Amino acid sequence: MQSDEKTIEEYISELPHDRQDAIRKVRKVILENLPEGFEEVMNWGMITYQVPLSVFPDTYNKKPFMYAVLASQKNHMVVYLSSIYTDEIKRAQFEQAYRATGKCCDVGKSCVRFRKLDDLPLPLIGKAIASIGMADFIELVKKAGSVRKSKKKN
Repeated sequence: MQSDEKTIEEYISELPHDRQDAIRKVRKVILENLPEGFEEVMNWGMITYQVPLSVFPDTYNKKPFMYAVLASQKNHMVVYLSSIYTDEIKRAQFEQAYRATGKCCDVGKSCVRFRKLDDLPLPLIGKAIASIGMADFIELVKKAGSVRKSKKKN
């Protein structure tokens, strides 16, 4: 479910009341842990934390690198974490730490789905957000892009 809203507050206001509170609390954790330089915007119809094009304009699709996303979908809410998507070891560590919390772990390659705020280990989300600075993230994405290019050649 993508939104046509132009501002983050408009996006949150259109959500059902129980989701408004959850999204606001997760957003607060993200902002408290977001490394310097990333920008928070509405992009792709979701709350997006990204590398500004002014910092790194040479992307494969001419769109900013997405670091994290916070969204409300039809059946759940979700946090997308590129920091765990770009690094298999970080993803495995994240999933192990998530399971250790005792909460229901509903994690894909980069998405962490939750139906209610109590399902989400907020300190772990904060730690994942804080785990990679912008310069290191750009290098990881560039490296992943060069791996994709070399696979296409083979």
